[in-house]
Amino acid sequence: MALTQQKRDATAERLGAMAVPEGGAWITEARAAARSRVEAAGLPHRRDEYWKYTRPESLTGADVAETGDVAPYAGQVFADIDSVRIVFTDGVFDADASDDLTLAGVEIEPLSAAAGADIHWARDIYGVLEARGQAPVARPLAALNTAFAAEGVVIRVTARAARPVNLIYLHKAPGADALLHHVIRVEAGADLTLLENGPAAARLNKVMEVEIADGGAFHHVRTQGRAHARRAVTHIFARLGRESVFKSFTLTANGRLTRNEAVIELTGDDAVAHVAGAALGDGDFHHDDTVFITHDAENCESRQVFKKVLRHGAVGVFQGKILVKPGAQKTDGYQISQSLLLDDTSQFLVKPELEIYADDVACSHGSTSGAIDEESLFYLRSRGIPRDEATDLMVIAFVAEALQEIEDAAIAADVLARLENWLQTRGG
Repeated sequence: MALTQQKRDATAERLGAMAVPEGGAWITEARAAARSRVEAAGLPHRRDEYWKYTRPESLTGADVAETGDVAPYAGQVFADIDSVRIVFTDGVFDADASDDLTLAGVEIEPLSAAAGADIHWARDIYGVLEARGQAPVARPLAALNTAFAAEGVVIRVTARAARPVNLIYLHKAPGADALLHHVIRVEAGADLTLLENGPAAARLNKVMEVEIADGGAFHHVRTQGRAHARRAVTHIFARLGRESVFKSFTLTANGRLTRNEAVIELTGDDAVAHVAGAALGDGDFHHDDTVFITHDAENCESRQVFKKVLRHGAVGVFQGKILVKPGAQKTDGYQISQSLLLDDTSQFLVKPELEIYADDVACSHGSTSGAIDEESLFYLRSRGIPRDEATDLMVIAFVAEALQEIEDAAIAADVLARLENWLQTRGG
């Protein structure tokens, strides 16, 4: 009872300090409903089941820990990829730094502009998928975002996009506290690749809601890190129609605290959902992947592939669940989480789950944690490869399964280059 009151008081204090952005009728209603969800659930506490491995205080409090001097963001990932660049600086859309938002087969609009309309197609998605993702596990930080986010993009895809859309998050103010909310609808037979990169803010709370109609495809690749003092919580809520495809890959290098949540629903037969990630942590680093995939249709496939490389006291967390509902026959669900611990001071905390209510399924999960294989390391060193370089080669081989989830070869090469750069700059 004391904890409940403590959460209630903390939630009321936090909400009281925040202002609801102005907007049209549809988004005002959605924001009010989201605020009610936050009030009902309360902001997360360390004693909540799905927060027992990650301390949420720095993500929920009113105060933001500054990142110190913020250097210009040079050498952006995906800079060589021909894409439509959409820039946010400290969580605010920067029209001057962004490209023209015209792309054949794709409608792109800042959330702030869409929110001003009394009627908009985004009303069928904004806050809707997030609300569906609140059960059976409450996700109050996502609801907080829906209630108060003023910035983001809304994207409607009606055909195969000729170029990726690249969301670039610049960070300038040391104490920037950003809320971003993206809404994406992929119509039947359409296809979009979405890229994300950049430090974003000292603290970032981001929600992405993705609706994929029958036969649609959505490919998502993002990199996180650079500003090590940053803290971030991100959420992806996706709903898949018949024969649709959702694939998401995240590379995280550095960052004091990062929690990435993915809540995926396969609601149409023959749908495919892949969620993958690689995290590279050194020192004061805490990285949490929390994934919940629901199979609610026949002959669907899901994959969860997560690899974490940790050293000097870094902590990695993976909480993954596959739920197969009654009638979701022929389900193929695969989950693997692995860590490579480069010293004795790092930790990998894991909670894999399967919950199955159908009898004709093939579901598996596995988790391993280990050190560098000394025999393999000796083999490489015996060929004249220095120890540090040999270790880097083994790290790249370790995360290869996750990297293979990126279908575009040029994008995969950019991500691999970032991984190699982290290994070189964080060596020792």
